[in-house]
Amino acid sequence: MSIARHLRAILLLGLPLIGSNLAQMLLNVTDTVMVGWYGVEALAALVLGTSFFFSIFMLGNGIALAMMGRVSASLGAGDELQARRDTRMGMWLSILFGLAMLPVFWNSAAILRALGQQPAIAALAQDYLRILGFGLAPALVMMVIRAYLSAQERTAVLLWITLVGVVVNAGLNWIFIFGNWGVPEMGVRGAALASLLVNLISLLAQAIYASRARGLEHVQLFQRFWRPDWETFWAVARVGLPVGLTAVAEGSMFQASALMMGWIGTVELAAHGIALQIASIVFMVHMGLSNAATVRAGRAHGARDVRLLRDGALVSVALSLGVGLLTVLAFVFAGKWLTELFLDEANPASAEIVTYGVRFLMVAGIFQLFDLMQVMALGLLRGVQDTRVPMWMAGLSYWLIGIPASYLLAFVLGYGGVGLWFGLVLGLASAGGLMMWRFWRGPWLEG
Repeated sequence: MSIARHLRAILLLGLPLIGSNLAQMLLNVTDTVMVGWYGVEALAALVLGTSFFFSIFMLGNGIALAMMGRVSASLGAGDELQARRDTRMGMWLSILFGLAMLPVFWNSAAILRALGQQPAIAALAQDYLRILGFGLAPALVMMVIRAYLSAQERTAVLLWITLVGVVVNAGLNWIFIFGNWGVPEMGVRGAALASLLVNLISLLAQAIYASRARGLEHVQLFQRFWRPDWETFWAVARVGLPVGLTAVAEGSMFQASALMMGWIGTVELAAHGIALQIASIVFMVHMGLSNAATVRAGRAHGARDVRLLRDGALVSVALSLGVGLLTVLAFVFAGKWLTELFLDEANPASAEIVTYGVRFLMVAGIFQLFDLMQVMALGLLRGVQDTRVPMWMAGLSYWLIGIPASYLLAFVLGYGGVGLWFGLVLGLASAGGLMMWRFWRGPWLEG
């Protein structure tokens, strides 16, 4: 394949996935805005509840992320039967994990109080999680089907289903949160119910498409779904658990950074949150490209085509790096304007928040270059089904380098919030460097 054909293949796969990722973020933003209209306590409970939910979701989502590489490799080898077996057992694992986590959601108030949260807010967050907890299994199964459709290079439908979900979610929020159309006013519980229903609707739409779409119906994805396939079950679990733990390791580093920034000051924490939100939007672009790289690498690996694997990886990384360099310029030269988008000029603290936000975004320019390195390397490694060693690399980089470096630079050496961000840079640089080295020196590129 020529470079142009590689680029076209990555973009055809990646652009809908990027759009789907951004639309998923819009779902969360919609919940935050509409619950914020309802009340401050409800908003605090929502933020607390969603953070709790997504910490668990990231662990379970490792199944889908790992399965994307396995299914792509099976399809690359022309083995549609194995692709169906992997997907079906991925759904089994997702359902079992979702059911196992229900007691955790049901008793979440005690956990949140133990973590130092206010009892009233913890109780309200538990009300939210007792409803949304039933949506974990559908959400994870939906991610498994999303991985299967991505491996089949059917990503456009995922974008449209997510966009429809955004609209439906906003409408259901309006009904359940505020008690419109004769429905009792439910507040934050209404937001949970809306999210649960959207997950179920989106899952149904994806399942119908995956089983009946032209060119996919012969796979018979749900044929004898109830029958166990223990060999594949444990194979998917062995690959998926390290992926989930890798995501938790990275996510926990950012949770720890928010906690430490809160020790520095409220203004700094607000600026930190804004800078991370902007960086997260850009990260969705690299995540979409990473998922596309997983599919392309998996297909090449399954076909035992080393040149296709190597050239596709080079184009994927170069494309992500090009986007990264453009965003560096945006963060450096438009940091003030980007930060001001999140603030009310009438707020007396806005000017100080903008000052810190500009500084953090300048560091974020460096930060996101290493962030794209690690997410692209992870995508490529998942394509060749290498997940265990990257898990240990992530734990080393984030917990033994990133968090200690942030604390040292921020508090011991006295560089404050900027020092904390440079600590995050060091953690991500370690992860990106180690994982890139792992992929480019791996046996899958020999031959």
